[in-house]
Amino acid sequence: MEHDKLIKIEIAYARPEQQKILSVEVKEGATIDEAIDRSGILELFPEIDLTQQKVGIFSQIKKLTDRVKEGDRIEIYRPLVIDPKEARRKRAKK
Repeated sequence: MEHDKLIKIEIAYARPEQQKILSVEVKEGATIDEAIDRSGILELFPEIDLTQQKVGIFSQIKKLTDRVKEGDRIEIYRPLVIDPKEARRKRAKK
């Protein structure tokens, strides 16, 4: 009987007023989508919509089907409230 190796990863999500980093163990070879599902973070933050929001590992945009490795930190990104270029323009006007 072969045992599946478990690896430790983290799932991170932040609202302006609250952030959460969850440690979770997943089977080696798990996808980002599987890891997010296993973490339970979607129940903690029901506003997360993975069909609309981007995800990444250590600030590098990834697909939900990409595989995770030991020690990865999956980040779920909130939609931008304002375009970064527009924000710079507003700061420059001040």
